[in-house]
Amino acid sequence: MDEKKIENAVKEILMAIGEDPAREGLMETPARVAKMYGEVFASLDESPEFDDYKVFHVEEDPGMVLVQQIPFYSMCEHHLLPFFGTANVAYVPRDGQIMGLSKIPRLVDFVAKRPGVQERITTQIAAQMKRILQPKGIAVSLSARHMCMEMRGISKSGLFTYTSKFDGVFKSDVEMRNEFLRQTGNHSE
Repeated sequence: MDEKKIENAVKEILMAIGEDPAREGLMETPARVAKMYGEVFASLDESPEFDDYKVFHVEEDPGMVLVQQIPFYSMCEHHLLPFFGTANVAYVPRDGQIMGLSKIPRLVDFVAKRPGVQERITTQIAAQMKRILQPKGIAVSLSARHMCMEMRGISKSGLFTYTSKFDGVFKSDVEMRNEFLRQTGNHSE
């Protein structure tokens, strides 16, 4: 990431909206924004495939493995405004192959830390889980608030957008899908 280029661009934006980047309260803003973009878009510096995981083997398949209410923060690629919420990620292991539980929230962060849309984050989490584990099924649901809807446009606060992706047994087995939805506080389909 080119922090100097970001700093110069932020100064230009401040001048374009009628502000003075040399004003006391704004003097350090370009550097702060550049540093923040380094954090918010951290996954752009990484491989397109999530590789910070560990797969373990257990003797008996445990059925559904679910990590729920994983907080995430991302930036809308259309307006560069934040959207944030929670993710629920479940899978049914195949042949006793399980992922270290702490790696699932790391996967969510990995996918979210780049400009995107909620719909893509949902499907990318599922795709990465499928690539890593080849499980019998995957369920991913995200619920998020979008500042591009709250701060501008329709200007309605407190709206949540829900997206989901079901694959394998979560797609073919209605009871399995409903169990995921019950566990995550969503209504049955």
